[in-house]
Amino acid sequence: MSEIGKFTAIISNLTTGVILLDSDLRAVYMNSSAEILIGVSSKRLAPKPIYQWLILCEKELELLKNALFENHPYTIREASVTTIKGQELIIDYSVSPIDLESSVGLLLEIQGRDRLLRIEKEEELFERHVTTRNLVRGMAHEIKNPLGGIRGAAQLLERQLPEESLQEYTQVIINEADRLRDLVDKLLGPRSLPELLPINVHSVLEHVHTLVVAEIAGSIELIRDYDPSIPDISADSGQLIQAVLNLLRNAVQSLTEQPINNPKITIRTRTKRQVTMGSSKHKLVCVIEIIDNGVGIDDAIKNSMFFPMISGRADGSGLGLSISQFIVSQHAGLIECQSEPGNTVFSLWLPLSLIGD
Repeated sequence: MSEIGKFTAIISNLTTGVILLDSDLRAVYMNSSAEILIGVSSKRLAPKPIYQWLILCEKELELLKNALFENHPYTIREASVTTIKGQELIIDYSVSPIDLESSVGLLLEIQGRDRLLRIEKEEELFERHVTTRNLVRGMAHEIKNPLGGIRGAAQLLERQLPEESLQEYTQVIINEADRLRDLVDKLLGPRSLPELLPINVHSVLEHVHTLVVAEIAGSIELIRDYDPSIPDISADSGQLIQAVLNLLRNAVQSLTEQPINNPKITIRTRTKRQVTMGSSKHKLVCVIEIIDNGVGIDDAIKNSMFFPMISGRADGSGLGLSISQFIVSQHAGLIECQSEPGNTVFSLWLPLSLIGD
C-alpha cells in the first residue's frame, strides 16, 4: 500500500468526522465518520456548498468564510447545527485552513457531542451493570444456602409427623423454598457462558416473532422491518432468543395493560458503522430495535429499569430486562432505551467486527 493509501485508510477509520472543503466551501473529501454523522454520502454533497447541507448559525458561517481569507484556525464548542435531513446535532468542530493544489481550502474536524454523551452513558451502564451483577450474585448465594437448610429440615420434619394432614404445612414450606430458589436462579441469569456460533440474526427474530404471534392472537399489529444485508453474527442462539423475547413481551404487556388505538410493535434491524461500546471500537454493529406505540415508560423508573426487581407493573417480577441486559453483555453488546408517549424504542446492540479485525 502506498503512503497516500495508508493515510487515507487511517483517516477513513477515525471516529472523528473529517471534511475537506475547497475555496467554494464544497466537500472535496469526507471520511466515513463524517458521512455517518451527517447521514448522506460525500458524492451527493460534493456539488453543494456546506451551508446547503449543514446549516450553521449566521455568525458561524461568517467565521467559516473569513477563515479562507484570513488563514485563521478556530474551534467551536457545542454548536447547534441541522443536517440536510433535518436532524439537529450538537457538535464540537475545528476549522483549519489548508493549502490545496491551486487554492486555499478548509479542513473540518467534527465530533458529535451526542455521540460522546452516548459513550459516557454506555460506560456508566456497563459499570452499573457489573456492580449490580456482583451484588446480586453475593446476595443470591447467601439466600440459597439457608433455603437448602430450610427445605431439608421441612422434609425431615414431614417424616416425623404423626398425622398426614399436618404434612400440608410442611409442603407449604417446601414449595415456598422451591419458589424462592427459582427466583434466585433467575436473578443469577443463565448458568452457562454463551456458546458463540455464527447465526443469522433474522432466524432468531423469526423464531421470537412466531412465539409472540401465538400469544397475542391478532390483538396487536406486529411489523417486521429487516435489513437482509446484515451478515451472520457470533452469538448463542438460545440465549439471544430469550433476550429478544423478554423485550418483545415487555412491549406486548405495555400495550395490553393500557390499551390504545391501533397498537403496534415494530421489529427492526439495521447496521451502524464506527461504533464505540464500552472500551471497544467496532467497525460494524448490528442493531435490533423493538418499537411500540404505547404510553411510554414512567420517568420514575427510566434510570433504574435494568436493575433486578424494578418493574413498572404491579405484578411484574422486574427480572426480564435485567436478564436481557446480562445476556447481551455476555455477547459484548448492550441494550438502550428511549421512551416517550407513543414511541418506546429498545435498541439491542451486538458487535459484528472490532476495529483491527
